[in-house]
Amino acid sequence: METAVSFFRTWNNHKQAALSIGLGLVMLLIIYAADASISIDDIVMDMAVAGQAPSVAHIFGVDWIGRDMFLRTMKGLGGSLRVGLITSVITLILATFLAIVSAATFRKLDQLVGILIDTFLGVPHFVILVLISASLGGGELGVIVAVATTHWPPLTRILRAEILQLREEQYIRTAEQFGKSDWFIARAHILRHLLPQIFVRFVLVFPHVILHEAGLTFLGFGLSPLQPAIGVILSESVQYISTGMWWLILFPGLALLLMVMCFEQIGESLNKILNPETSRR
Repeated sequence: METAVSFFRTWNNHKQAALSIGLGLVMLLIIYAADASISIDDIVMDMAVAGQAPSVAHIFGVDWIGRDMFLRTMKGLGGSLRVGLITSVITLILATFLAIVSAATFRKLDQLVGILIDTFLGVPHFVILVLISASLGGGELGVIVAVATTHWPPLTRILRAEILQLREEQYIRTAEQFGKSDWFIARAHILRHLLPQIFVRFVLVFPHVILHEAGLTFLGFGLSPLQPAIGVILSESVQYISTGMWWLILFPGLALLLMVMCFEQIGESLNKILNPETSRR
């Protein structure tokens, strides 16, 4: 009886998780499609409607020089998706490589990697982001390098702990007894086991990357003001709040929050499906 109850509970959890993933993916596809269908040339100035509040013609309103805020917001979200994808891939590759080198192969480097992790985690996170991005002159490259450089330590620590636990498994010890090299064990056994964990972490790191990109851009250390970016939109719009143009902040901020929540929901749902311990709760 308990087995049947546990089975149906797990089945229901998986269905709910799959539904959440589906809804999140639909929202992200809508954002991607909107960005792909909007050209920079479509975002034009029209002083005849400058400062117009949200309406049927302009659902997100119009800014102070007549640019449609819906077009700017969707284009900005698309840019955040691109930066988030590139940065997340670099972060996961770096974290996975260092974790395997540290815990699964060259044990002498374990202490060095541990010192690097403690050093990066011991400094205020956003301070390093600003320093790296500013030293590289800002822009898309500066944001990608800054965020990737500061996001690998916690991921490396998590993966390293997982690898150390795996090394105690009997099949790993058996492979060692048969004379298999550390790199063979890392590639054939450990990396394969870590793939679900890596995939989930890839999705979960996305919202952090997007928020940090928007934060750096908002402060002037990120993307260029000439690029359509949510951080640029929010930074430019702050000075117009006092004039009553509340929609310049509200709708881009809500759109950014919605995209971040979609990634968070997809990541948590994937974790429920791919992590057996979580899925049985």
